[in-house]
Amino acid sequence: MTRGAPADVLDTLRGHLLVDGFDLVLDLDRSSGAHLVDQRDGRSWLDMFSFFASNALGMNHPVFADDDVRERLLRAAINKPSNSDVYSDVLADFVTSFERVLGIDELPHLFLIEGGALAVENTLKAAFDHHSRRSEAAGRGDGPGVIAHLQGAFHGRSGYTMSLTNTDPAKVARFPKFDWPRLPTPALSFPLEANADANEAATVAALAAVTELFEQRGHDIAAFIAEPIQGEGGDRHLSATYLQGVQELCHAHDSLFILDEVQTGVGITGSPWVHTQLGLEPDLVAFGKKTHVCGVMGGRHVDDLDDNVFTVSSRINSTFGGNLTDIARATTIFDVIERDSLVDNAAKVGEHLLIGLRELADDHPSVSNARGRGLFCAFDLPDRDRRDAVVSHLYAHERVIVLGCGTRSIRFRPALTITPAEIDLALDAVQRALVATA
Repeated sequence: MTRGAPADVLDTLRGHLLVDGFDLVLDLDRSSGAHLVDQRDGRSWLDMFSFFASNALGMNHPVFADDDVRERLLRAAINKPSNSDVYSDVLADFVTSFERVLGIDELPHLFLIEGGALAVENTLKAAFDHHSRRSEAAGRGDGPGVIAHLQGAFHGRSGYTMSLTNTDPAKVARFPKFDWPRLPTPALSFPLEANADANEAATVAALAAVTELFEQRGHDIAAFIAEPIQGEGGDRHLSATYLQGVQELCHAHDSLFILDEVQTGVGITGSPWVHTQLGLEPDLVAFGKKTHVCGVMGGRHVDDLDDNVFTVSSRINSTFGGNLTDIARATTIFDVIERDSLVDNAAKVGEHLLIGLRELADDHPSVSNARGRGLFCAFDLPDRDRRDAVVSHLYAHERVIVLGCGTRSIRFRPALTITPAEIDLALDAVQRALVATA
């Protein structure tokens, strides 16, 4: 096999792919931890986005230099079995590690698939199945029902999930969608103490809206789905009061309560799943990103039916049931997260990051709404143009990679292995970028 010259990579790709991402040819060998190296010239960038929050350990973590780990990965990579029907010790090791490090006793069912959108899609299918069977038993017919969701949500771009996603119109425009009920999002404003009255008013109004929806259409709502923190929508945090209220409404009307933790899961918020910080008890949780193999945890009210989708053959399924190489890699990642207490690290270093963002807000009138849980942090700038200018300046002049979200926010998504010193480097770079773009 020949390997093309690094200088030719982007031109080679442009002949067949839309190349509109970073001007970077990732050096898969020399990149390390939070530092991404350009294979063309050896320049490096400080990584505060971790491949859209999917790289839990950073680049080339030392564990992957271990001969036994490499042997296990190679063994899994040579063949690609259909894990949903042909089983292996690699799959069993993954399930064991997942349960130990990330599992929730009340959500014992696991469904694995490739892609976060398809993980969410299968939570919806589980809810449609549940609603149809329960409605039929109650004499209301066997219609699948509808999915209540929030403004500013991003749940993916697959067939069902496009009816829920409503961030950037370009991602769903011109594609057919279901007309499912979309509810106002009571995004919290920070600091909480200074915005207590406004936050309470927004929560009360949003709860009134969802209560009215259930009163009018409760018989038709298969599920309510939300990201506990809306990522692409602008790192918009939802309060425990609001989500607990919606959860109660769901269960009072025999609807399932679904949480999309594709971005917020696996430790980045300072706990394995952010919903546990909010006192929530979902029936279905979609996961992905840092798990590499995506999927669903299910239980609680799903198990009100013995013949739910997790127990009936082929109700939900896929050929590969996740990618075995991803499964093997993820098992190692979970073990390292546990061994090195990386969830605790995310909480501690995340507090350091949030303090730094609040100090930026004190120093720069243009910075507002500094917020976060663990390493899942963000701040706002006055408008999209200023935000985009800061993001571009950070990349081009400070060699720091961050992403925008929503209409005017900058989000941080470092790996769980990030250090306080690296956070300080990023904060100092943001400080300079704010001055340079003022």
